[in-house]
Amino acid sequence: MFVSLKHGVIAIAIAVLSAPLALCADQPVEEIVVWGSDRDRTFGHSSPTSTLTPSDFASINVATTEDVVKFEPSVVIRRRFIGDSNGVMGMRGSNMFQTSRSMVFADGVPLHYLLQSRWNGAPRWAMVSASEIAKVDIHYGPFSAEYGGNSMGGVMEIETAIPQDQELHFDSSYYSQSFDDYGFDKTVSGYKTFVSYGNKVEDTSYYFSFNRLDNESQPQTFRYGGRSASATPTVVTGSILGKDERSNARNWFMDTGVVDTVTNNYKFKLGHDFGNWSALLNLAYEDRNSINDSANTYLRDAQGNPVYSGDVIDNGRQFSVPASRFASSDLERRSFNIGLRVRGQLSESVALETNISRFTVLRDESRNSSAHAEDPGHTTNGQVIDFGDTGWDTAEVNVYFDDLGVEGLALVTGMRYESYQLNVDIFSSSNYAAGSKGAFKGRSGGETKIFAGFAQLDWQLNEQWDASFGLRYEEFEADKGFYDNDDAATPEFELTQVPSRSSSKTSPKFSVGYLFGNDWSFRYSIAKAYRFPIAEELYSQYKAYNSESIANPGLLPEDGLHHNFMAERVMLNGSIRVNYFTESIKNSIESQATTLDSGTSLRTFIPIDEIETSGLEFIVNARDIFIPHLDIRFNAVYTDSEIIENDPNPSLEGNIYPRMPKWRGNLLATYHINTNWDAGVNLQYASESFGRIDNSDKEEGVYGAQDGYMRVGLKSTYRMGSGVSLGLGIDNITDEAAYVAHPWPGRTIYANFSYDY
Repeated sequence: MFVSLKHGVIAIAIAVLSAPLALCADQPVEEIVVWGSDRDRTFGHSSPTSTLTPSDFASINVATTEDVVKFEPSVVIRRRFIGDSNGVMGMRGSNMFQTSRSMVFADGVPLHYLLQSRWNGAPRWAMVSASEIAKVDIHYGPFSAEYGGNSMGGVMEIETAIPQDQELHFDSSYYSQSFDDYGFDKTVSGYKTFVSYGNKVEDTSYYFSFNRLDNESQPQTFRYGGRSASATPTVVTGSILGKDERSNARNWFMDTGVVDTVTNNYKFKLGHDFGNWSALLNLAYEDRNSINDSANTYLRDAQGNPVYSGDVIDNGRQFSVPASRFASSDLERRSFNIGLRVRGQLSESVALETNISRFTVLRDESRNSSAHAEDPGHTTNGQVIDFGDTGWDTAEVNVYFDDLGVEGLALVTGMRYESYQLNVDIFSSSNYAAGSKGAFKGRSGGETKIFAGFAQLDWQLNEQWDASFGLRYEEFEADKGFYDNDDAATPEFELTQVPSRSSSKTSPKFSVGYLFGNDWSFRYSIAKAYRFPIAEELYSQYKAYNSESIANPGLLPEDGLHHNFMAERVMLNGSIRVNYFTESIKNSIESQATTLDSGTSLRTFIPIDEIETSGLEFIVNARDIFIPHLDIRFNAVYTDSEIIENDPNPSLEGNIYPRMPKWRGNLLATYHINTNWDAGVNLQYASESFGRIDNSDKEEGVYGAQDGYMRVGLKSTYRMGSGVSLGLGIDNITDEAAYVAHPWPGRTIYANFSYDY
């Protein structure tokens, strides 16, 4: 059935893509500046929404796309440093590691990575450059039938500009960060260079851009010694006595050093207008290389030589130092994304939009040593992790009806097909630096597919009341799954083949709104949502340096019930909004890990029976507030997320769900000194939280903790005329040291130059 459904959706999409040529060749041309700003039809008022435009970025030190959205209500993005490939995102009741509960689109092309989770599941932010963003709409919760269960947290829709005339843009930024903690005290730096050129010739617009980001990070990992019972430990000095996140006394003996990341992004967009129709082709290529080969040992033996492995004793405290802790890594990743969107009018009251896309991992290879290059025991032996035949395909068709014969009644209906493929091979290597591949050490992978059909009816009953009724049907299939089950006594590498499985779910949605006078509006929304497991959750099984994973192919979909009540007052220059939301997620898929005595991290995906989250958002967006020329975007969020039921381990019941701070807040305040000069301040706040599901990690200010923090930044931009602008900024001005497992950056200085022609 899936094959026929897939072919059916793709056939409809291809037919629609050719329709504008036949239907609208002689229609007058309508200028389109931002693809998606005039969506032709705006359905789904059922979801609370936040909108950003470039004027809202004025107080943000923007280096990458994540910076643009990280100050929005109930959005948390853990970007550990500028250029981090693991910029994971959480929204509302979904924490930053539940990456498959939020969706990100750029010009209709998916950027969310529904193949892996946790730090590996970050959206592919680099596929769109911050410098090309024209608008961002954020829809909270799964209240619109247009989106599947992966919208439990919310949906982020990024729209980019396309030229309407000849234009050239250039900007370059320099970054410098100071970081001092444990045994590391250095300044790291980087830069970004972006250039774009575009034009519109009659009905055709084209756009080219190149973005290069080269940056060094602070150390991401600090290690403490494991258990040791050796009768002949080596006497050393230099370890740092401190506590871990669970308040255990530890000897910290190393950090992983600077991570040097270079990312090149190439972008081409081609747009064409066919009267009342428009088409947009998007091509994006990412070339990323990340090297981490400068691990630092704090240990010295009696002769002053660095110590990289073995059993040691420091001031009477004995512990082990695994050589693999100092392993170097070299990540090389190349990805290609293609998307095509066509939209237009079938008649005066009927509009259509279709999107097709393909994301391909051309190369994703991590080469790892088994020890530090200066370790006397170092050899060229290591391992190579390779993602081959990995990527996804999507196709969707939506039809919008304005006139159904009843005044105020409108309908959107459509179909969507998604197919995801994940394959991971781990090889032993006799020369890790060269990427040579020997025998398999681990293999896993598989495919997941979702076909969906939906309909949503919006009814403006009168001037005060409106209602929305939605229904989404989804079929899920997991296929071609496998993971390693090797018998070391046999020459071949045995695999366990996982039988195919399928299921289907139907998700109803409802929303009702009331307008009181001209200023106040109220809305209640309720929705069911089912989030199907992704390939990694089902099939991931491997043994690699310092980590192991166990597959769980029997996982069932997450089952969510979501409510939102909104009250909003619109003022002359802005708005004040309050949202109260609750969500109950049954069968919540959680990556649960433990650390073995050897120091190896062992994880698998196990469901929690039920998690309940409630939250209150207070949001103010206003211009010329308090004094003329002062604009603010302020939000504060209180969230309570608890484990309500967990029969396999009742001791977890009542615990606070990990990585969910009680309080979060953001502020952007911009003062327009004159038409050419802006000055602003930004602030991010979060209270402390837990990183472990047993809530045992209560220590603050240490590696592995989930610290509270308040980060304050400044930004000023001066436009000199003739297209030249200069910017200066600083983030974390107080140089606060804080951890979200890994360390947040220290004080960071920004300098920017840009030119527009």
